[in-house]
Amino acid sequence: MKIRINYHVGAVLGIVVLVVLGYAWSGLYNIGADAPHGPLTYRFLTMVREHSVRRHAEKITVPDLRDPSLILKGAGQYAAMCTGCHLAPGMRDSEIRVGLYPQPPDLSQKQVDPAEAFWTIKHGIKMSAMPAWGTTHDDMTIWSMVAFLQKLSTMTPDQYKDMVSKAPPDDDMDMGSDKSDMHDGTHEKSH
Repeated sequence: MKIRINYHVGAVLGIVVLVVLGYAWSGLYNIGADAPHGPLTYRFLTMVREHSVRRHAEKITVPDLRDPSLILKGAGQYAAMCTGCHLAPGMRDSEIRVGLYPQPPDLSQKQVDPAEAFWTIKHGIKMSAMPAWGTTHDDMTIWSMVAFLQKLSTMTPDQYKDMVSKAPPDDDMDMGSDKSDMHDGTHEKSH
């Protein structure tokens, strides 16, 4: 009797897999960014993203992010690369952000975990508009953005503008550099 039940369960699971693959292959699912996922699909993909980022960020050792020069550098980086999607104090929306799905978090209103922010900025998020900045920026530049993010949600629009105006120019981006000698910020945490 047990073998028969297992056979039926296996047959049902096989049929479900074939139906799902057939549906995916058919092209019926609307992948357009202007057609939101169904609630189950959205919750599933959100869960996958959150758990993946959390797991990959576990072994990252966060440096001291209180250095004012690091924060200042991050302000300039953030202003140049992030505000179009993640906004800044006083910004209500941007032209590109309106058309993005899923909607990026408004980082001017949200505190972020430093290790998770570092991993996300460095590696990006597949099938979203979040690029992998680690392909063009070194780890210290990414940490500068993370340091700035620790302050961003508490800033007024005037404080933000003042800090950005004092930020050093972005001379770190070198599209042709060999990054093979760089570490990825994933050092084992000491216990």
